[in-house]
Formats: sequence, structure tokens, C-alpha cells
Amino acid sequence: MAGDRSRGARWSGVGRVLLVAALLPLTSLANARLQGVRAARAADVARLLASAGVNGRVDTVYLRAFKEERLVELWAGGATGPLSLVKAYPICAASGELGPKRREGDLQVPEGLYDIVEFNPASNFHLSMKVSYPNASDRLRSDPKRPGDLIYLHGSCASIGCIAIEDGPIEEVFLIASGSRARPRIDVFPARLTAAWLAAHASAPHAGFWAELAPAFAWFERTRRPAPFSVDQTGAYRVSKSR
Repeated sequence: MAGDRSRGARWSGVGRVLLVAALLPLTSLANARLQGVRAARAADVARLLASAGVNGRVDTVYLRAFKEERLVELWAGGATGPLSLVKAYPICAASGELGPKRREGDLQVPEGLYDIVEFNPASNFHLSMKVSYPNASDRLRSDPKRPGDLIYLHGSCASIGCIAIEDGPIEEVFLIASGSRARPRIDVFPARLTAAWLAAHASAPHAGFWAELAPAFAWFERTRRPAPFSVDQTGAYRVSKSR
């Protein structure tokens, strides 16, 4: 047994060396791509922020995606106070239809309240930002064994459950979001959840779920800050009613 452990240790060490060697070209590609994007787009990003009245370091970035309108809004600002709309980007590709994602392979873009949890400058889709699906709500409501994952906001113009906004737009969003002091938030809505839209879709299969998201939409419309929320034992979103 001691000999087996020794041999395993040697192979483990070799494996780590091989893994590092394999990752080096990917890391080099990622660094070179990101450096190139920064060099080419830094002035554009500075102008965008300045035109939105966002000066100095960005503390907060908030993204709102609307499936029906096929639009992603980028908001930014300080740690407190109203955020400013920096720019709105057309969604050029998003698979599925209105409604949440509930299982692997359903081709759905998730709907809900999420964070950006990873930035990938070596993406096959130019640049990508990982969405925190499945979140606490999704884990209670989606297929328990195969809820799906690897949902991104990215460049290019192709989608299998992701949101694609082409290369130029993702460069701006990536540079601003990755520079935020706080983890960026991204909320994905079926549409602008106005009272009129909700009434028109009151008989839809997902009407109850959309009614849960509506307070988050309304909170931001009123305060220009992302809505604080929790997830209850059933997986339902609960947004504070104060303020």
C-alpha cells in the first residue's frame, strides 16, 4: 500500500505539471486578448462613463436583461445613490422563449435575480461573463439532478441558453463590470414588468413567477438601485417592501 501511495503521489505531481503546462497557452491567450481589448477600448469606455455622469472608480454595476424587448441595460455608479444608465445593448441571440430555465437542455435563458460570478477573457465567444444560474431559487425549483449551468452573457451572436450581444458591446460591458468594486448584479426579466404587461399576461403559465419578479423591477424603477431580496423555503423571490 505504501508503494501504491508513493506511485500515486508521483503521478499526481506529473499530472499537476501537465495541467499547468496545458493551461499556460490558454492563460497567455486570455491575457493577450484582454490587454488588446483594454488598449483598443479604454478611451471609449471612459467616454461612455463620463457621458453617463459616472466619474472616478465604479463601485456598482447593474445589468438588466429583457427577453421580449431583446435588450440589455448597463447601469453604473457609486456605492450609494441612484445608478446611471450607461448604455443599452440589443440582444442579437437568445434561445428559448419567455419563462424561466428549469432543466438542462431546455434551451431556455434563465429568468431571475443573479450575480456575475466569473469573467472569462478566453471565451470562444470573444469575452464572457458567467451568470450565477442555478441560484438558490433555481436549485429548489429546477430539475434536482440536471438543472443546467454554464449560462453566460457573451459576445458573438449565437446562443444555447446564453445572452449574446456581439463583440463590440461585450467589450464595453466586460471592461466596466470587471472594474466594479462590488460583484455585478444581473437581473433577467421576461419583459418590462409593468402593470399593463402583467395584466396582459395574467393567464400565462408563468404569470405567478413573473409576479414574484415584478417587485424587483418596480424597486429599481423607483430607486435606481438593485432590489434587496431573499429566497423563501419554496424557492420564491421575496423583495423588501420598505423604502
